[in-house]
Amino acid sequence: MTFRFVIAPLDVIKIRLQLQPIPTFTPTIQTTVPSTLGSLPPSLPPLYRGVFPTFLRILREETITGLWKGNIPAELLYITYGAAQFLTYRHLTTALDSPFYTLPPSLKYFISGGLAGAAATTLSYPFDLLRTRFAAQANGDRRVYTSILHSICQIRQSEGYAGFFRGWGAGVTQIVPYMGLVFMTHEATKKFLGDKLGSNSKALDAVSGGLAGIVAKTGTFPLDLIRKRLQVQGPTRTRYVIGDRLPVYIGVWRTARDVLRAEGVRGLYRGLVVSLVKAAPLSAATMWSFEVGMRALKGLDEHED
Repeated sequence: MTFRFVIAPLDVIKIRLQLQPIPTFTPTIQTTVPSTLGSLPPSLPPLYRGVFPTFLRILREETITGLWKGNIPAELLYITYGAAQFLTYRHLTTALDSPFYTLPPSLKYFISGGLAGAAATTLSYPFDLLRTRFAAQANGDRRVYTSILHSICQIRQSEGYAGFFRGWGAGVTQIVPYMGLVFMTHEATKKFLGDKLGSNSKALDAVSGGLAGIVAKTGTFPLDLIRKRLQVQGPTRTRYVIGDRLPVYIGVWRTARDVLRAEGVRGLYRGLVVSLVKAAPLSAATMWSFEVGMRALKGLDEHED
């Protein structure tokens, strides 16, 4: 909890950079989309460019508390996600050990990690959406939500229960390969380093976990960006910090197409640097904790037997 609190400003900076389009066109808006949503004024200059300038701008305009916007739903997200993920992963890896067939270890870890990530993402997704919206909202008159309870009531009233799952498709599409890559890379790297160094030190869990986080985050980052842009769609879109610059996006693949056409491949990787700065130590700590927890659970199972 303390570590996540310390790195919380990286989340806010990453989200602001991900939501910041620097387009050359306005995505086509279907006639079924209410005209009140508007479109992107192409002449507006970007608010955020680069990690440090973004940090300074938030600090200057929103004070230091702006760097911790969305921290409470983020903590609820991490707790819910972590518990669901590792419990599901443990049961799936056990279920895939069958006497009738033998899966390659890398494939078993990929399948288990991916499915566990999908289940955990679905369960914790409303907290993820709230974290994004709080991190993206402005101060003063443009403030969208005053508290978590207020945000829940407002979203349910104006968007229905489906509003809590905006961008869910991108989230699940991302998390399956992401968690698959995390666990597969973690297990392979840990084995490789263990064989090379002739050691089974717990430090290897952290090192391999950090590398796994970097590989997985880089490979799936475009879907993370798409998820963020979809999460702030809806009736409150224009009231966020970058709302008057953010186009209307509809669906995962159409959003990917629009971002590519407007901003090029680079547009899909806005915020990657700060995301990797956060992902490496977080993944290292997560996988180390996971390995410690798995050893403890295994010890309990053996003790019961």
